[in-house]
This record gives sequence, structure tokens and C-alpha cells, in this order.
Amino acid sequence: MAMPPRESPINRREFLGASAANAAGMAAAGVVGWTNVAGARPNGNGSSPSERVSVGVIGIRSQGKTLASTLAGLPNVDVAALCDVDESLLPLTAREIEARQGHSPRMATDFRRLLDDPALDAVVIATPDHWHALMTILACEAGKDVYVEKPVSHSLAEGPAMIAAGRKHRRVIQSGLQQRSGSHFLSAIEYVQSGKLGSVHLAKAWTVHQRKPIGFRKNTQAPAGVDYDLWLGPAAERPFNPNRFHYNWHWFWDYGTGELGNWGVHLLDVARWGLGVEFPTQVSAVGGKHHFHDDQQTPDTLFVNYAYPGKTITWEHRLWSSHGQEGRSAAVAFCGDRGTLIVDRGGWKVYGQKETATADASDLLGPHLQNFVECVRTRGVPACSIETGHVSSSLCHLGNISYRLGKSINVNAASGTPVDDGAATQIAKSEYRAPWALSPA
Repeated sequence: MAMPPRESPINRREFLGASAANAAGMAAAGVVGWTNVAGARPNGNGSSPSERVSVGVIGIRSQGKTLASTLAGLPNVDVAALCDVDESLLPLTAREIEARQGHSPRMATDFRRLLDDPALDAVVIATPDHWHALMTILACEAGKDVYVEKPVSHSLAEGPAMIAAGRKHRRVIQSGLQQRSGSHFLSAIEYVQSGKLGSVHLAKAWTVHQRKPIGFRKNTQAPAGVDYDLWLGPAAERPFNPNRFHYNWHWFWDYGTGELGNWGVHLLDVARWGLGVEFPTQVSAVGGKHHFHDDQQTPDTLFVNYAYPGKTITWEHRLWSSHGQEGRSAAVAFCGDRGTLIVDRGGWKVYGQKETATADASDLLGPHLQNFVECVRTRGVPACSIETGHVSSSLCHLGNISYRLGKSINVNAASGTPVDDGAATQIAKSEYRAPWALSPA
């Protein structure tokens, strides 16, 4: 299988200097055409998007590869294109997709090739966090529907701009919080909100597991076949370091949001869903990098309290321990005065009642992607809209801001932004780097 040719060099000043409003229009500048592989076709059998949905996947190393494979197994879906800045990842994934759907997707190393392709109905964004908002907005401007991985944004400022872009261009945007499509999560929330637990004032969310240290590594040249300048995108320019690249980018503020934005966003979304709340009024975080002595920046130990009128959500993560709360490594507990329901990806169970209610695990990702595809066809509202994803992602950003400032922050419950706190507001804005402008105009 032929590899895609290397894209022409992109001038970083021009690339970063383009505004979000006209960036889609410059997509053709300085890049070459598609790599067409045997059997590839632009839109399946040529049927309309209402019958067959053509999808491109951007970022295919880990979760993106899983998303592409799952989509390829859905009826009337054509995974027509794959994109990654690391060209070494493309051939193997393309062969796996070909085995599932009978023909190979096209390959590219620059995501703008996908946005330029009129045959694509939608794109899936599974890149590092710092690219989520920009790609989503550019995809909307290019007329594509979007499935964007969690957290949907890298800072508080990005979410409203993503929402505005979706509304302006009438795009479907599904957030990658797949619990919203899992039948056992749906039944758990129904039980919590039924009154059977009594008054539920507290939801506790946590993840406890043993991650490995990443050590200390020196800056070096980017590997051959990696477009590192494009990988950096809106992030600050700095030399390549393997510890800030594949997966480990999660633990650096320039690209990721730590464990709070990795596992936390899934479980905090479930917690606030069950309590029926959105933005808190106050956030307080304490923790630190207590266990790992390496290049990571984000905390390996963190506790966050989210205050709401009459309700509280708590978050805990320990990345160096093996025993989680209630014997579960990643879960949410809804505490009522007549019982407690604990739910995780393995199912749910009620404690403290004579008759024990339970539910087994359900598929999450397949139904979530199927819901997205159906909304692309019908123009319906997805199970986890960008509005929902923004609120849940904001809980992570607020927790990280409180941790980084070392103090509690008051929050405007209507907008989800810090109140009368210059330092908090600065972090919320500066995490999104100029000169890209994300005003929701």
C-alpha cells in the first residue's frame, strides 16, 4: 500500500496567523492532493448522505483507531479517509479498515485535506486536546458534521466558540462522552432521578489506578514521517520531546488537561447528569504531583469539590494506587437519604435498600457512534451535544484552574466562567493561544 506523499512545508507564521474565519479557505495552500489507494472511493456507492454517511477520522493512534474501526462496522457508513501527522500509523490502520468494510480509505497527513473533500459528510476528531476546538470550528465552516473526543475543549474560552460555530453553520456536533448512549447509564440516571434514593445531595466521582512514570527525556529531532509543526498547531513552539508526544501529551498543560480531563470528564458528566446540574457556583481543588518524579506537569493526586445550591459533586484521582472507592477503580456514587447507587462501565447497583436493584454493563461506543451517524442523516440533536460536552468539559477546566492557582474560585453559574478573579480568568483565556481568534461572532 502506497504511503501518502509528504505534505509541502507549512509556514508556521502564516499557519498560526490565519484567523478562524478564513482558515478553511487557506486549506488548499501549500499542500498536495490525496493519496488514493486501491479500492478507495469518495462516497461509498455514490448514495446521498441521507442513506450512506462518508466519514474521515483525524488522529488514529489510539482512540481514533478504535473509533474508525467501530464506524467501519456500522451499516451504511463509509470510513473514507484517515489522517494523522505521523504517517507511519496510516498503512496498518487503513488495512484494518479495509478488512472491515471491503475497501481502503484514503490517507493524508494534513487534516485540511479532509476538510477540503466535498465527498466527506463528517469528520471524527481524536487528536490531542489542544486541537479539538480549532478543528471543530474549521470543520463546521467547511460544512462537515463533527464527532469530537473528550474533553471537547482545551480551555474555558473555546467551548462557546465551538457552540457558536455549530449553530451558525447548522452542523451536528457529538461530544465523545459515550456514557450518554449506554443503556445501563441511562437506566442508572432514571433510577437516581426517580426519587427511589430519596433526596440526592451528593455525587462522588473518582478514578484510582496505577499509571507508570514517564521518566525524564531530552529534546531531540521529531521522528521521520512526523509533521511536528502541524502537531503543535496552536500550542507554543518548542523543540520535540518524546515525553510530550504520543499519549504522554495528556500530562502537559500545553496539550492536555491531565487525568481530570482524561477520565474525569466522563465521570463528572455522569455525576452532573444524575444530579441535574450544570455549572457550579464554587470550585475548590487540592492535590499535587506527590508520587511521580518525572517530566509530567499535571497532578497525580487530586481532590475537587464542586458546589451547587443544595448539592455537591466531588472528584478524586490517585494515579499510584490500586484500591478504589467501593472496590471500583472508576465510578460515580449517587448518595441519597434512602440509598446509594454506584455506577461504572461494568453496570450499577443500589446499596442501603432491602431490595437490591442492579443492571449489567451495556455497549457504549457503538450506540454513541450510531447515534451520531443517525443525526448526520436526520439532522437531529445528538445524545451528547456540544452544549452538553462544553458544560462537562468546563468542570475539568475549572478544577484545573483552582488547582493551578492553589485556591478556591467562585464561578458564574450562568456562564461557567470565574467571577472577579483576574488570575483565574487569565488562565481560562491564556490556555488558548493567540493569534487564533475564537470569538463566537
